[in-house]
Amino acid sequence: MADYGLPALYALFVWWFSTGAIIWLDGLPPRTYRRSMLGATAMLAAAFWGLAASSADASPLGAYAAFSCGLLAWAWQEMAFLMGFATGPRRQPCPDGCAGWPRFRLAVQTLLYHELAILAGAIAVLALTWGQPNQIGAWTFLLLWGMRQSAKLNVFLGVRNLNEQFLPPHLAYLGSFFARKPMNLLFPLSVTGGTLLCAWFFHRALAGGASDFEAAGSTFLGVLAALAILEHWFLVLPIPAEALWSWSMKSRRPAAPAVAEAVPPRLHALRPAA
Repeated sequence: MADYGLPALYALFVWWFSTGAIIWLDGLPPRTYRRSMLGATAMLAAAFWGLAASSADASPLGAYAAFSCGLLAWAWQEMAFLMGFATGPRRQPCPDGCAGWPRFRLAVQTLLYHELAILAGAIAVLALTWGQPNQIGAWTFLLLWGMRQSAKLNVFLGVRNLNEQFLPPHLAYLGSFFARKPMNLLFPLSVTGGTLLCAWFFHRALAGGASDFEAAGSTFLGVLAALAILEHWFLVLPIPAEALWSWSMKSRRPAAPAVAEAVPPRLHALRPAA
């Protein structure tokens, strides 16, 4: 049981806590962002070192290390995006009436630098682990990348819950590219593909001839895929996803009343909601 239960609990906790930590840091005043990113960059360097070191270690401990380092490498990408260091050349809302290909092109411009940073990160992760027996870290990064791309496309095409509350004020313009619909045609394909991938990972973990390393590593990836599927379902079901991270949302404190009253009425109306 420990071969599966402990990795599953570890993956669940690290996913929940790391997501909440990023949301909490992103909710702090913008003056703290530079310091947070310096710490995240040091963390990224340590993660790259850990990925290279653990890639030759095909043991359960090596699986834990690689999975953790893959998550840390991905966390840097999330922080760089949410704090505005790697977004895109366009930082304006989608024009009224813009639809189809022009809307998609403008949406890509808002995320271009972020997507290039992820591509560079993926190349670095693959280069550091290439040809080694422990590929859990690379699989972790690529799985997060693929499922996040799927979530972005679903939000762009239209879902019930857009989760705008997770966007910081300086990225509020991204909400203009979201579409609210009960569901879109991509959603069933995303969930089906993710479920099949999740089942494949768990099949590898539970295979009779699986080593302790394979059992732990595949359990990490299976749980991560299951959580990504859960995040997709949060987009269409009447479930308040923010309840999972209510503690981390507390860093987003509203402006004091005196400050709000000092804002001229016209500018106050234009200010994006937190």
